[in-house]
Amino acid sequence: MTIHSDVTTDELLALFPPGTELADDGTLMIGGCRLDDVAEKFGTPAIVVSEDALRQRARDYLAAFRGRWPRCDVAFASKSFPCTAVQRIMVDEGLHLDVAGGGEILTALKAGADPGKLILHGNAKSDEDLELAVKHGVGLVVVDNFDDIDRLERIVPAGHQQPCLVRVIPGVEAATHASQATGHAGSKFGLLPDDARDAIKRIESSAKMRLDGVHTHVGSQLLNVEQLAQAVEPIAKLGTFDVYDLGGGLGVRYTYDEYPPSLDDYADAMVTQARALLPDGARIIVEPGRSMVANSACTVYRVTTIKRGVVTHVAVDGGMGDNLEVSLTGQRFEATIVNRVGGGQPVSVVGRHCESGDQLVDGVPLRETAIGDLIAVPVTGAYCYTMSNQYNGARRVPVVFARNGNARLVVRRDTWDDLLIRDVD
Repeated sequence: MTIHSDVTTDELLALFPPGTELADDGTLMIGGCRLDDVAEKFGTPAIVVSEDALRQRARDYLAAFRGRWPRCDVAFASKSFPCTAVQRIMVDEGLHLDVAGGGEILTALKAGADPGKLILHGNAKSDEDLELAVKHGVGLVVVDNFDDIDRLERIVPAGHQQPCLVRVIPGVEAATHASQATGHAGSKFGLLPDDARDAIKRIESSAKMRLDGVHTHVGSQLLNVEQLAQAVEPIAKLGTFDVYDLGGGLGVRYTYDEYPPSLDDYADAMVTQARALLPDGARIIVEPGRSMVANSACTVYRVTTIKRGVVTHVAVDGGMGDNLEVSLTGQRFEATIVNRVGGGQPVSVVGRHCESGDQLVDGVPLRETAIGDLIAVPVTGAYCYTMSNQYNGARRVPVVFARNGNARLVVRRDTWDDLLIRDVD
């Protein structure tokens, strides 16, 4: 672990959403909103999203890929931030939506998505998931296994056909955390090429399914575009199809020591492989999740306790209830005090939950930390909201959109009654 106590203000601000700035008194502002004002109005912890940054990233993705391959669709991987308001922005900006299960189908529909522009994923789809997909006319079901085929044969009404893709394991060993790797031979997702060929034949002979193409995915938080591009060749070898879904997985910058490829680098690598290996005129799909939303948000906490000893523990009012990435994948984050940005002495920022692993950031420099201070942790737009939980009776956190100096609530905080609402006795 490298402790960056000499990071400049500009370097720190670069981890926050584009457009983040300091007020005249040095307080962080996102979307033109002071974070201390947001905390006062909506409480802490709270996930604060720059709406303009989110919209611009969606536009940048479309421009990068359609500028290189005109018949390309960008499908936002909803699981990374399955908030209806976020899905609605993606729909507004012309993106398709990748949904994982019935719940994400329903939130996507509430967000105004065209069901024909939904792509349903899942390695263990239930009858209910597939019934919802068929009922609402989901555009593509990604067949992950032979059981998906059996279920669709049973569920799709006579006289109808469900468009499908077959998910293929590309055999790429991704340089990422084990929990984020999906393209290796032992992955629980998809079918090895020989099995994929059998699935393709079954779908092609079915009266209730229509094979549109193939799908693949290497993993998440990949910082090497060549590994992402390696997945194109295995699906190209399976034949000529109308659709080739290349998945997502581009990594983002969480810390000063990470240097992810640019969006242009990623698009260049993927489209270069597509031009070399895929038929002209084919439709390609990319499915960004983390790289679409991570940098659009930060989480604001309030300091509740400070213990000084061998290690200075700065405890805040959130933790693994709103950010499981640290304990799940070992991902490092950075942090700063909202009104004293950058510099200071190294401390360990820990959460309020009864787990030693409930640590948000270890060895992060903070300036003159005191009870009641607000701490902002950047790059929390991906996989934080979606994995938020009620551990130790914590109330799940709100999501606030900030734009042009106006902060608005798009997801409320749990109430105490919400903790009891599912009890039947």
